[in-house]
Amino acid sequence: MKIRIICVGKIKEAFYRDAIAEYTKRISKFSKTEIVELPDEKTPDNASEAENRKILETEGERILNSIKPNEYVILLAVEGERLDSPSFSQKIDRICLLGYNCIDFVIGGSLGLSDNVKKRGDFLLSFSDFTFPHQLMRVILAEQIYRAFKILANEPYHK
Repeated sequence: MKIRIICVGKIKEAFYRDAIAEYTKRISKFSKTEIVELPDEKTPDNASEAENRKILETEGERILNSIKPNEYVILLAVEGERLDSPSFSQKIDRICLLGYNCIDFVIGGSLGLSDNVKKRGDFLLSFSDFTFPHQLMRVILAEQIYRAFKILANEPYHK
């Protein structure tokens, strides 16, 4: 099994990079992991709806070009389904049992995900109604993936 975290934008703060690197290292005990950082589009202040739509489409094309047809795609989206950690680990297990070799987790840009990306997604996942910085969301996602693998391996992990 391979895990890919596809995200729009780069991590600027060292403490986020360090946390992501730590969880990626921990996940490597269970799965190959790759982080794919795609360029983000500059969003002007007070952008029009048309400008926002164009930004979403451009970033969406980049996301779709990085996904292969035989990969299972989980999109992080506010309107997605909420799972607790055991249910999330079971979701990953079921995906593996379906014969997928790679799960792509996609974190969109500051405007979210385009409709075309949402159509490609196999599952929409929501962590909260709260809005998180994209950099922090990568840390939270990496930690939850690590936790899911620990649960599947019946290994202890703090609650």
